[in-house]
Amino acid sequence: MLCQDCNKREAQVNLMQIVNNEKLTLSLCKECAAARGFHSPLDNAPFPLAEILSGLADSTPPAGETEPAVNLVCEGCGLTFEEFTRQGRFGCGDCYTAFRQRLETIMRKIHGASLHRGRNPEITKFDTEEQVALPVKEEERLETELRKAIEAEDFERAAELRDKLKEVKDNLEVENSTG
Repeated sequence: MLCQDCNKREAQVNLMQIVNNEKLTLSLCKECAAARGFHSPLDNAPFPLAEILSGLADSTPPAGETEPAVNLVCEGCGLTFEEFTRQGRFGCGDCYTAFRQRLETIMRKIHGASLHRGRNPEITKFDTEEQVALPVKEEERLETELRKAIEAEDFERAAELRDKLKEVKDNLEVENSTG
């Protein structure tokens, strides 16, 4: 979208103001926004996520990965992993796939896990196959993760996975005996 003032440059600043219950919006380029006296208070502030990422993403590859982080490049946009850790932002949606192994390591350090484990959807009595399928898939996923953790000699993670796997198996046995 072009700037609404100069109609020459790409609009980068979107302003919204409500006056007398009417919403007014302006899309301006940085130069025209500055000329009107608008500027972002965060323009000169460092982006803290980049600092966090650079601290968490060391240059040594995780177990099972042979390519160092400096060689990782997104095929979609050309962003390198090193640039990502400096700026803290992806260049495109393909970056998630390109940097997946490294991101899993970072997410595990930040959240304690690399996968989101939300609640399972409620299952009606008509979905008997699905009722068993969800925990079975979780069991298979945990077994795979456990094997990888053991191969990587990440025994602390392996112990966590072993306990979660036991819990899933116990729940499956209870569901099968009651259902």
